[in-house]
Amino acid sequence: MLLVLGLLVGCASPRGTRGLGAGATREPVGPRIDVEYQPRDAEAARQVRLAVERALPRLQRWGTFDDTVTIVVHPNHASLERAANRPGHDFLRAWARYEQIELQSPRTWSSRGASQGQVDELLLHELTHSLMYQVASDRLGWTRKRIPLWFREGMASYTAEQGYRVSSLDDLEQYWRKHPHADPLSQADALYQAESGVVYGAAHHAFTFLVRRYGEDAIRGVLDAMGRGPDFDRAFQQAVGVPQERFLQDFRRYVRLRGFKGARQLHPLRPRPARPLPVAPLPTLQ
Repeated sequence: MLLVLGLLVGCASPRGTRGLGAGATREPVGPRIDVEYQPRDAEAARQVRLAVERALPRLQRWGTFDDTVTIVVHPNHASLERAANRPGHDFLRAWARYEQIELQSPRTWSSRGASQGQVDELLLHELTHSLMYQVASDRLGWTRKRIPLWFREGMASYTAEQGYRVSSLDDLEQYWRKHPHADPLSQADALYQAESGVVYGAAHHAFTFLVRRYGEDAIRGVLDAMGRGPDFDRAFQQAVGVPQERFLQDFRRYVRLRGFKGARQLHPLRPRPARPLPVAPLPTLQ
């Protein structure tokens, strides 16, 4: 379960970036993407290179990188927590910023390391974060856009197709029924560490609901609008056409009323009894 949650983590942090120091190797693994690693993680760097190659075509839907992103492969979990400034986050496997992704070496994820598929999924998620920040702003302004956690994590989870990892809409409906005053959307930052499962699930499903209702063009519109100056709230209203809070109210209503269950069943209409209309006789086959 810790690894499952770890594969979903990758939020913003304004803390300054730093590398691994002396003895580390840094090399390009894609257009505007580098990897930095220590000699013992040469195999992890190979996995990163392949994951980046596979991620780039799937990221094109949202835009392109303006600045170089460095993926720093940390030799252990403690090193990752220090770099991300997130002590006590045992489930953490990576942390993304505008220009740097902190990655715990895949060789340490479990006793057998990590499969290529797991690395692919995690880095697609993390690169989505960095790309979102770069399309929405610049190196100095990205943390001031006030992009809510539900949008940040929802976009990354949606892009990496991680719906199978998160809690279901049924789970979210039950959570709201048991905790009517708690909201994993508007209170996500406060609930994040204690209720990470429901926070990530709510983010994924809210973002998916947004895409299904307004389309991916609306997502690109939000990012492009932020890139022109407005913060998230104003950009959302400009691109989507409704305030963020109204959209979230619609999503909450959809979940609480179990709209995802299709409660309103449509049945075929039965023809009303009526006198048959006269029809011409069928032609005789010769």
